[in-house]
Amino acid sequence: MKHQLILNHIVKWLTDYSDSSKTEGFVIGISGGIDSALTSTLCAKTHKQVICLNMPIRQYKTEYDRGNEHIEWLKSHYKNVRSAEVNLTSVLDEIEKTYEPDIQDFLTMANTRARLRMTTLYAYAGHHKMLVAGTGNKVEDFGIGFFTKYGDGGVDISPIAGLMKSQVYSLAKEAGIIESILKARPTDGLFADGRTDEDQIGASYDDLEWAMLYLENKENYALNDHQKRVLKIYEGRHTANKHKMIPIPVCEIPGEFLI
Repeated sequence: MKHQLILNHIVKWLTDYSDSSKTEGFVIGISGGIDSALTSTLCAKTHKQVICLNMPIRQYKTEYDRGNEHIEWLKSHYKNVRSAEVNLTSVLDEIEKTYEPDIQDFLTMANTRARLRMTTLYAYAGHHKMLVAGTGNKVEDFGIGFFTKYGDGGVDISPIAGLMKSQVYSLAKEAGIIESILKARPTDGLFADGRTDEDQIGASYDDLEWAMLYLENKENYALNDHQKRVLKIYEGRHTANKHKMIPIPVCEIPGEFLI
């Protein structure tokens, strides 16, 4: 993999898109994970204005601290980067008081957290005439749909959505991302107990990459029990989350009905 060529390509793409849209730069939510770390660094390399937001909601302390560590590293290397912390815990508290208890299941409230963060990102982006930069990678965005619809999936641009998770790690290392993030187990930061992505999905990103490539390349060879299990997880999530990866269905009205 030609690391520097890829990094330069994405930075130019970000710069050109911001220039053509007549925006001032980028707003990124920082989770303490590898994807947001690489995305924010790529945005910073454009030399346009960048705002990094740490948005804790009853946050697992390790994730919160790691996010702050990355923000400080980024600001020390790029003078065009500034940051803000927006604690949304009290907002979630009020929502829990307002919603009927029956609808407050675990997943619903986790998705609500993601949508609160999306609203905050767009508040900053709109005010400062910036773009919201998405942090999803190819496996998450186009493989298993591992994101919240209109939450972390609600973005203006997706600079790393063409990269597998392993490629994100490789590029992050090349870009000098701090060691604590390179070593951290991936997590979406939506649960106060710090559960990892693998805990939720039941398979590692390496396994999911294998399944995605196996199906994309229409490979056909004998699978062992582990591969069969991973493929079942991948196909199940891909099918269930297909609605996140395609345009919103529009009911087309026959022309003769409109006369």
